[in-house]
Amino acid sequence: MQLPNWPVYGERELELLREVLESGQWGGFSPVVQRFERDFAAFQQCAHGVSLANGTVAIEVALEALGIGPGDEVIVPAISFISTATAVSRVGAIPVFVDIEPYTFNIDPERAGAAVSAKTKALIVVHFGGLMADMDRLSALAAERGLILIEDAAHAHGSEWNGRRAGSLGVAGTFSFQNSKVITCGEGGMLTTNDAELAARARSLADQGRRPGEGWFFHFELGTNYRMTAWQAAVLVAQLERLPEQIELRRRNAELLRTELADVQGLRLQEAPPQASAHSYYLLLGRIEAARCGVTRDQFHQALTAQGIPCTPFYPHPLYANPLYRRGGCRVEPCPVSEACIADAFWLPQRVLMGDEETTREIAAIMRGAARRQVR
Repeated sequence: MQLPNWPVYGERELELLREVLESGQWGGFSPVVQRFERDFAAFQQCAHGVSLANGTVAIEVALEALGIGPGDEVIVPAISFISTATAVSRVGAIPVFVDIEPYTFNIDPERAGAAVSAKTKALIVVHFGGLMADMDRLSALAAERGLILIEDAAHAHGSEWNGRRAGSLGVAGTFSFQNSKVITCGEGGMLTTNDAELAARARSLADQGRRPGEGWFFHFELGTNYRMTAWQAAVLVAQLERLPEQIELRRRNAELLRTELADVQGLRLQEAPPQASAHSYYLLLGRIEAARCGVTRDQFHQALTAQGIPCTPFYPHPLYANPLYRRGGCRVEPCPVSEACIADAFWLPQRVLMGDEETTREIAAIMRGAARRQVR
């Protein structure tokens, strides 16, 4: 398979990088950093954007700026990248691992509600693969139980729930611009919010505790340096400009794949509820029901990779089964769906959805054949 490469870049990135090079302002106080913060926050329908070194520290800064710390519990999904949980641990709080829904791969609102205790202060939802979690039920849960709702939107640049974009529905949203993400500068992150005070506190924490209008050597918070560089911001300005077109391309190709594979027994792709009005398709996720299609997930994965289609056989374990959390420091709720997904789920990266129609039909044919091979 000749699939498109990722990252995608062109003359626009080179143009903006040259502007930074010639400006002499290469650090975090460059006007291009401020420009990207404004542009990205507006794109995500937020009033404020605070750029950061990466998506991991974006979650940490959000938690710290919201006053979450020792003695607090924070509900997180059992299926996510490790930083969703370690950010909680690094501010001294306790991650509470909760199960996901079987075919959205997002946190189960009912399970999240059952996990709330007297110590629970916040809920982090992950929009897995770019599909937004059920923000109607999760927002209602947070309001009813007095929880701070944070969106880990590392996969969800441009995704929407009932027309509202990721990062604009919770108290804060966090984004990653790591090398594989739908817009990237290699590393980078952003905190979005509609709360001016939260944005100011987050910015101070990420800028050595400074405050606007005060002297360079005056520090009001126990902060550190998490600033984004001008180089990162220049690349991201260009990346953001082409994001809407790329999302539309992935949407069309994902819908074509769904149509081509609709009659394949035992292959179920991630299911989006009607409220999910836009999906970034950072990942194309699915599950293999071996009893129905006659192949295991691992056989399906091997067949795809042998044909040149990059396929990841999901995570090797839920977050709580990492050596770090097997030592304690967390609370684990029953997670049967998460554990089942470890055995039968898979994902394909976004570049699989960025070819032309002919390429997408060829991918569908390979997936169809892989899911129909008989076990010998």
